[in-house]
Amino acid sequence: MLVGHALQPSMLSQYHGAAPNGSQVLPTPPLATRKRKRAHQYTVSYSEVQEVDSDGKLREVIVIEDTPPPPTTLSPSIPFSTSYQPPAYSAPIRTRARAAAEAAASSTSAIVQPPSKKRKKEVEEPLRAPPPKKAAVPVPQTKSYDSRSVAATDDTSKGPAQCDDKEGHYIIQPDDLIYRRYRTVKLLGQGTFGKVVEAVDTVNDSRVAIKIIRAIPKYRDASKIEVRVLNKLKERDPLNRHKCIHLLHWFDHKNHICLVSELLGMCLYDFLKENDFAPFPRHHIQSFARQLLGSVAFLHDLHLIHTDLKPENILLVHNDYKNVQISVPGKRSAPSKVKRILLNTEIRLIDFGSATFENEYHSTVVCTRHYRAPEIILGLGWSYPCDAYSLGCILVEFFTGVALFQTHDNLEHLAMMEMVMGKMPERFARAGARSKPEFFKENVRLDWPKAKASRQSKKDVRATRPLSDVIPPTDVVNRNFLNLVQKLLAFDPGQRITVRDALNHPYFNLAIAAEI
Repeated sequence: MLVGHALQPSMLSQYHGAAPNGSQVLPTPPLATRKRKRAHQYTVSYSEVQEVDSDGKLREVIVIEDTPPPPTTLSPSIPFSTSYQPPAYSAPIRTRARAAAEAAASSTSAIVQPPSKKRKKEVEEPLRAPPPKKAAVPVPQTKSYDSRSVAATDDTSKGPAQCDDKEGHYIIQPDDLIYRRYRTVKLLGQGTFGKVVEAVDTVNDSRVAIKIIRAIPKYRDASKIEVRVLNKLKERDPLNRHKCIHLLHWFDHKNHICLVSELLGMCLYDFLKENDFAPFPRHHIQSFARQLLGSVAFLHDLHLIHTDLKPENILLVHNDYKNVQISVPGKRSAPSKVKRILLNTEIRLIDFGSATFENEYHSTVVCTRHYRAPEIILGLGWSYPCDAYSLGCILVEFFTGVALFQTHDNLEHLAMMEMVMGKMPERFARAGARSKPEFFKENVRLDWPKAKASRQSKKDVRATRPLSDVIPPTDVVNRNFLNLVQKLLAFDPGQRITVRDALNHPYFNLAIAAEI
């Protein structure tokens, strides 16, 4: 668990966010004519691993992962600084001979690893939370704070309490009075850490959201870290200029830590999903980008790394939208489609349960797969630049409607990154080869495809397009947006643009006309 330290003064200037006067309004080109496939749905599983820190203490770490957890023998990572400069990589040097010896040793083990599964042979049904006890009156579930999250499955050691299910989740009932103050309205969502409910604060008759943590020690401990982070954010930004969710109240109710916050709209992933994964208008993307970069720059000023940036953790303040009829490109006789256009693009950044202070313990694996930086996959340690990489992936998803990297395999993920951004820089590749020799050839090139790679996997990598195809530089808006995303997605974290510098990119000087 994280240990408290006194924060040092901010190293970076505060975000002002104002575009210069006299910016020219640019015409918007017609919508792209390329067809988009409906986004594939993936489930994200959670696992718990133990890691040994530099003091020899064993730590329980909750990993949001869709591949096997990392080995427990890895050395703790040495984080990068805010102004990270090469060549300080923290990965232990492993030779190919050592890797081969380890592989040979593991092959003689009595534990047989399950064979790798071929991808996309069947539609993967998302895991669902277990039903509540019969004695409880179920509440209809609506939009979740994280619609790709799933419930964890470990049981409590002493059996469930009367108000809990067998997994330690609080059983939600309509009109339940929590802490003698908050009357429940409906369940908003359920994840591995607990449930989120809408409730009425009976003291001031306002609507709030309550995150009710599972009554299990490791989740209770993690929630106290989140409370610490949220209190720091509110203390440093009482007027919420930086658009991070504010903690209104927290308390312990029947062995459940409860975090009360303002009631917001749906997450951006849910809006994309309900809009048939249609991309956001370009002027909306610019608004989202400016707000997100400002929020994350504020975190980095406080020496905090979010580590789990994704569309599910970005909430709209208001859900209101208008319907617009759009003709289908390339089909004159086809009926027009309805597209939802937001009326307000104000957002809030949420879920600081995995946020990490720069000078405190860093878990080996962080970030949800689709938004994970290459240095994390290669075990090279991570710091502020991993947030910048996640933001790059998010902005591309806003532009296309679907996730940039849709994979569940580390080597395939790296191969897709090279298809999008070109070959890894040699210095970065050499550091990766020392840490993960099984991913590289002798000439420090990515060892893709492996002989065991499936035909579908090879096809998926070949189908991944360069970033200049994903964001065609057809006009000044796209050219500047492409350049910004390229800087955010740089392989080498030492060469990656900082979020503070990204706010000063020429892209934000453009006045982008409304498309519809």
